[in-house]
Amino acid sequence: MKVRIGFGLGTHTSANESGPFGSLVDALEGLRFDSLWLSERLTGDAPDPLAALAFAAGRTRRLKLGTSVLVLPGRNPVVLAKEMASLDRLSGGRFLPAVGLGALAPAEHRAFGVRREERSAWFDEALGLLRRLWTEDHVTHDGPRFAVDDVTLRPQPIQQPIDVWLGGQAPSELRRVGRLGDGWLPSFCTVDDVAAGWPMIEATAAQHGRTIDPEHLGALIAYSRTGVPDRVRALLARRRPELDPRLVVPVGLDELRSRVEGFVAVGASKFVVLPLDEPTSWDDELRSLAEALFDLQT
Repeated sequence: MKVRIGFGLGTHTSANESGPFGSLVDALEGLRFDSLWLSERLTGDAPDPLAALAFAAGRTRRLKLGTSVLVLPGRNPVVLAKEMASLDRLSGGRFLPAVGLGALAPAEHRAFGVRREERSAWFDEALGLLRRLWTEDHVTHDGPRFAVDDVTLRPQPIQQPIDVWLGGQAPSELRRVGRLGDGWLPSFCTVDDVAAGWPMIEATAAQHGRTIDPEHLGALIAYSRTGVPDRVRALLARRRPELDPRLVVPVGLDELRSRVEGFVAVGASKFVVLPLDEPTSWDDELRSLAEALFDLQT
């Protein structure tokens, strides 16, 4: 099992200008982090993931480039397939898309222009069309939302196929991963959540004649240096009031390391660590993370 440590920026970040973001990307490459993952929030401070990852691709040679997650409902899948294929090709095959339905926030739903009850069907149709456009010539599709007539996408991505990761923990979301995903990257989850969710995903995949690489089980771990922020406590109180927030958000690097070890013990191997506190020095924070976690990589 190949354990890999990536780094993520959340939706509340000030690293959205060329200076600080460029320094962050350079440090990730220099310290040999596995990957950089950017979250999407139209109404948040974070930069657009595809634009920012293109910027990162031009400054790096080995760092993988992930979205955590990019929202499908509300996007034209042909245009998105072209953007993603171009990013994969220009980066030398380093693109790692994780896609989803979008945040449970009315402002985001309004911004993307898709009603909440329509998002799942939109997602399923768009993802299937993305995969065809990346791998087939002369794609024709006549669906309830999209009509495509004899489209051949160029350039195709280097990765054939691109692996698409999904998140989520609700039973419907786990079934979607089994039906459509190539990997699972849940966030704000416990070790027990992952241990219970993966067999459900594998069972659903088998029901649809699919298998998912066991190396494609991971977790996005949001951590804090000083304590679980109030905004995160409020979020968890709404979603999972029964849980101690520190089972979801480790506090301090020792607790973060212990959490990664716990996930590894139940079969997870791909991790995105995401600071909830904006550090005063990205370089110092990344060096501390590397010292705390890199010996876990195999």
